[in-house]
Amino acid sequence: MKNQTHTNLLIRSSLALAMTLAIWSPIQSQSAEPAEAKKMESKMMEGCEKMKEQKEKMKADMKAQNAELTEHVAKMNSAPADKKVDVVAALITHMVEQRIAMDARKAKMEEEMMKHMMKHMEMGKESMSQCPMMKGMKGMDEKSADAHKEHQDAQK
Repeated sequence: MKNQTHTNLLIRSSLALAMTLAIWSPIQSQSAEPAEAKKMESKMMEGCEKMKEQKEKMKADMKAQNAELTEHVAKMNSAPADKKVDVVAALITHMVEQRIAMDARKAKMEEEMMKHMMKHMEMGKESMSQCPMMKGMKGMDEKSADAHKEHQDAQK
């Protein structure tokens, strides 16, 4: 009788422990998921800010290049006739070098932006709307929606 009581107690205790672990385990994994999602979102937003800074730097660099070209044009226009061909050749060479470098830089940035946007898409629509890069493009969203509607109307 005593042996059976110990067995029942052992079985009941084991069942209680198993049920407690079964209930507690999903709670633990759920509480870990939001923390991990917050960490991932925070890292993503850091990437957004970095990309926005890169874009702003590129704009500033392009503005500086335009100012530099304006100076070259002024030199070209004021150059004596016998030196004009050399100044024009130097100006054109400089413009081509700038253009090639900027095209490569833009292509690299566009590829990085596409990867970045894909990550946002994987994280959900809310993630995309929180991106600093997208916040400046709200007008673009409306234009895209209008263009899409016009395209659909034209197909009808």
